[in-house]
Amino acid sequence: MEAITAFIDQYGLLMAQGTWDTIVMTVLSTLFAYVIGIPLGVLLILTAPDGLHPHRVFNSVLGWLVNIGRSIPFIILIVFMIPFTRAIVGTSLGVGGAIVPLTVAAAPFVARMVEQSLAEIDGGLVEAAQSFGAGTWQIITKVFLVESLPSLIRGASITFITLFGFVAMAGTVGAGGIGDIAIRYGYQRYQDDVMIVAIVLCVVIVQVAQSVANLIARKIDHRVK
Repeated sequence: MEAITAFIDQYGLLMAQGTWDTIVMTVLSTLFAYVIGIPLGVLLILTAPDGLHPHRVFNSVLGWLVNIGRSIPFIILIVFMIPFTRAIVGTSLGVGGAIVPLTVAAAPFVARMVEQSLAEIDGGLVEAAQSFGAGTWQIITKVFLVESLPSLIRGASITFITLFGFVAMAGTVGAGGIGDIAIRYGYQRYQDDVMIVAIVLCVVIVQVAQSVANLIARKIDHRVK
């Protein structure tokens, strides 16, 4: 008990700040990635050969760009984007400096997950909406996004957890967060207790995120009785 109290006295504020920074980076980059990724995913499904507005060239080029974005390892991307990140937020360090590359790394991943979620929708629902005179925008907002919402939420949890791992990597280049603490204290200073606590915090955050996403998805999924 004394050891725990001593650890909290010495590292409590540090771990709390690192946990908060990690959550902020992960949540904001997930949100921004979906702001970009949802329109991209919708465009991919609309312009597919069997989509509402098939366009082979546009679909191929967009899919090619998305695949390029997904193929770049994050640790390379975050270094490559340093000049761009500085131009956008004024720094490549800290929470602000990490959100830009995190968003860029996640957006193509989100686009493909959104495309997959929309592709699973029953085509009969789209045909029914068209028979009632629904336009493209109405089909997107009232059929595609509504019917795929449980899948999109489960996908968001996957994105959150993936970005959570990226945030830990970003800590190695000055982004802060739990990863930075684990490297500076747990690895470089051989403080095993800090490393263990950092790992436990990571496990807890991931488990909570996955459980909350599953709960929300079940609540809104009309197919679940």
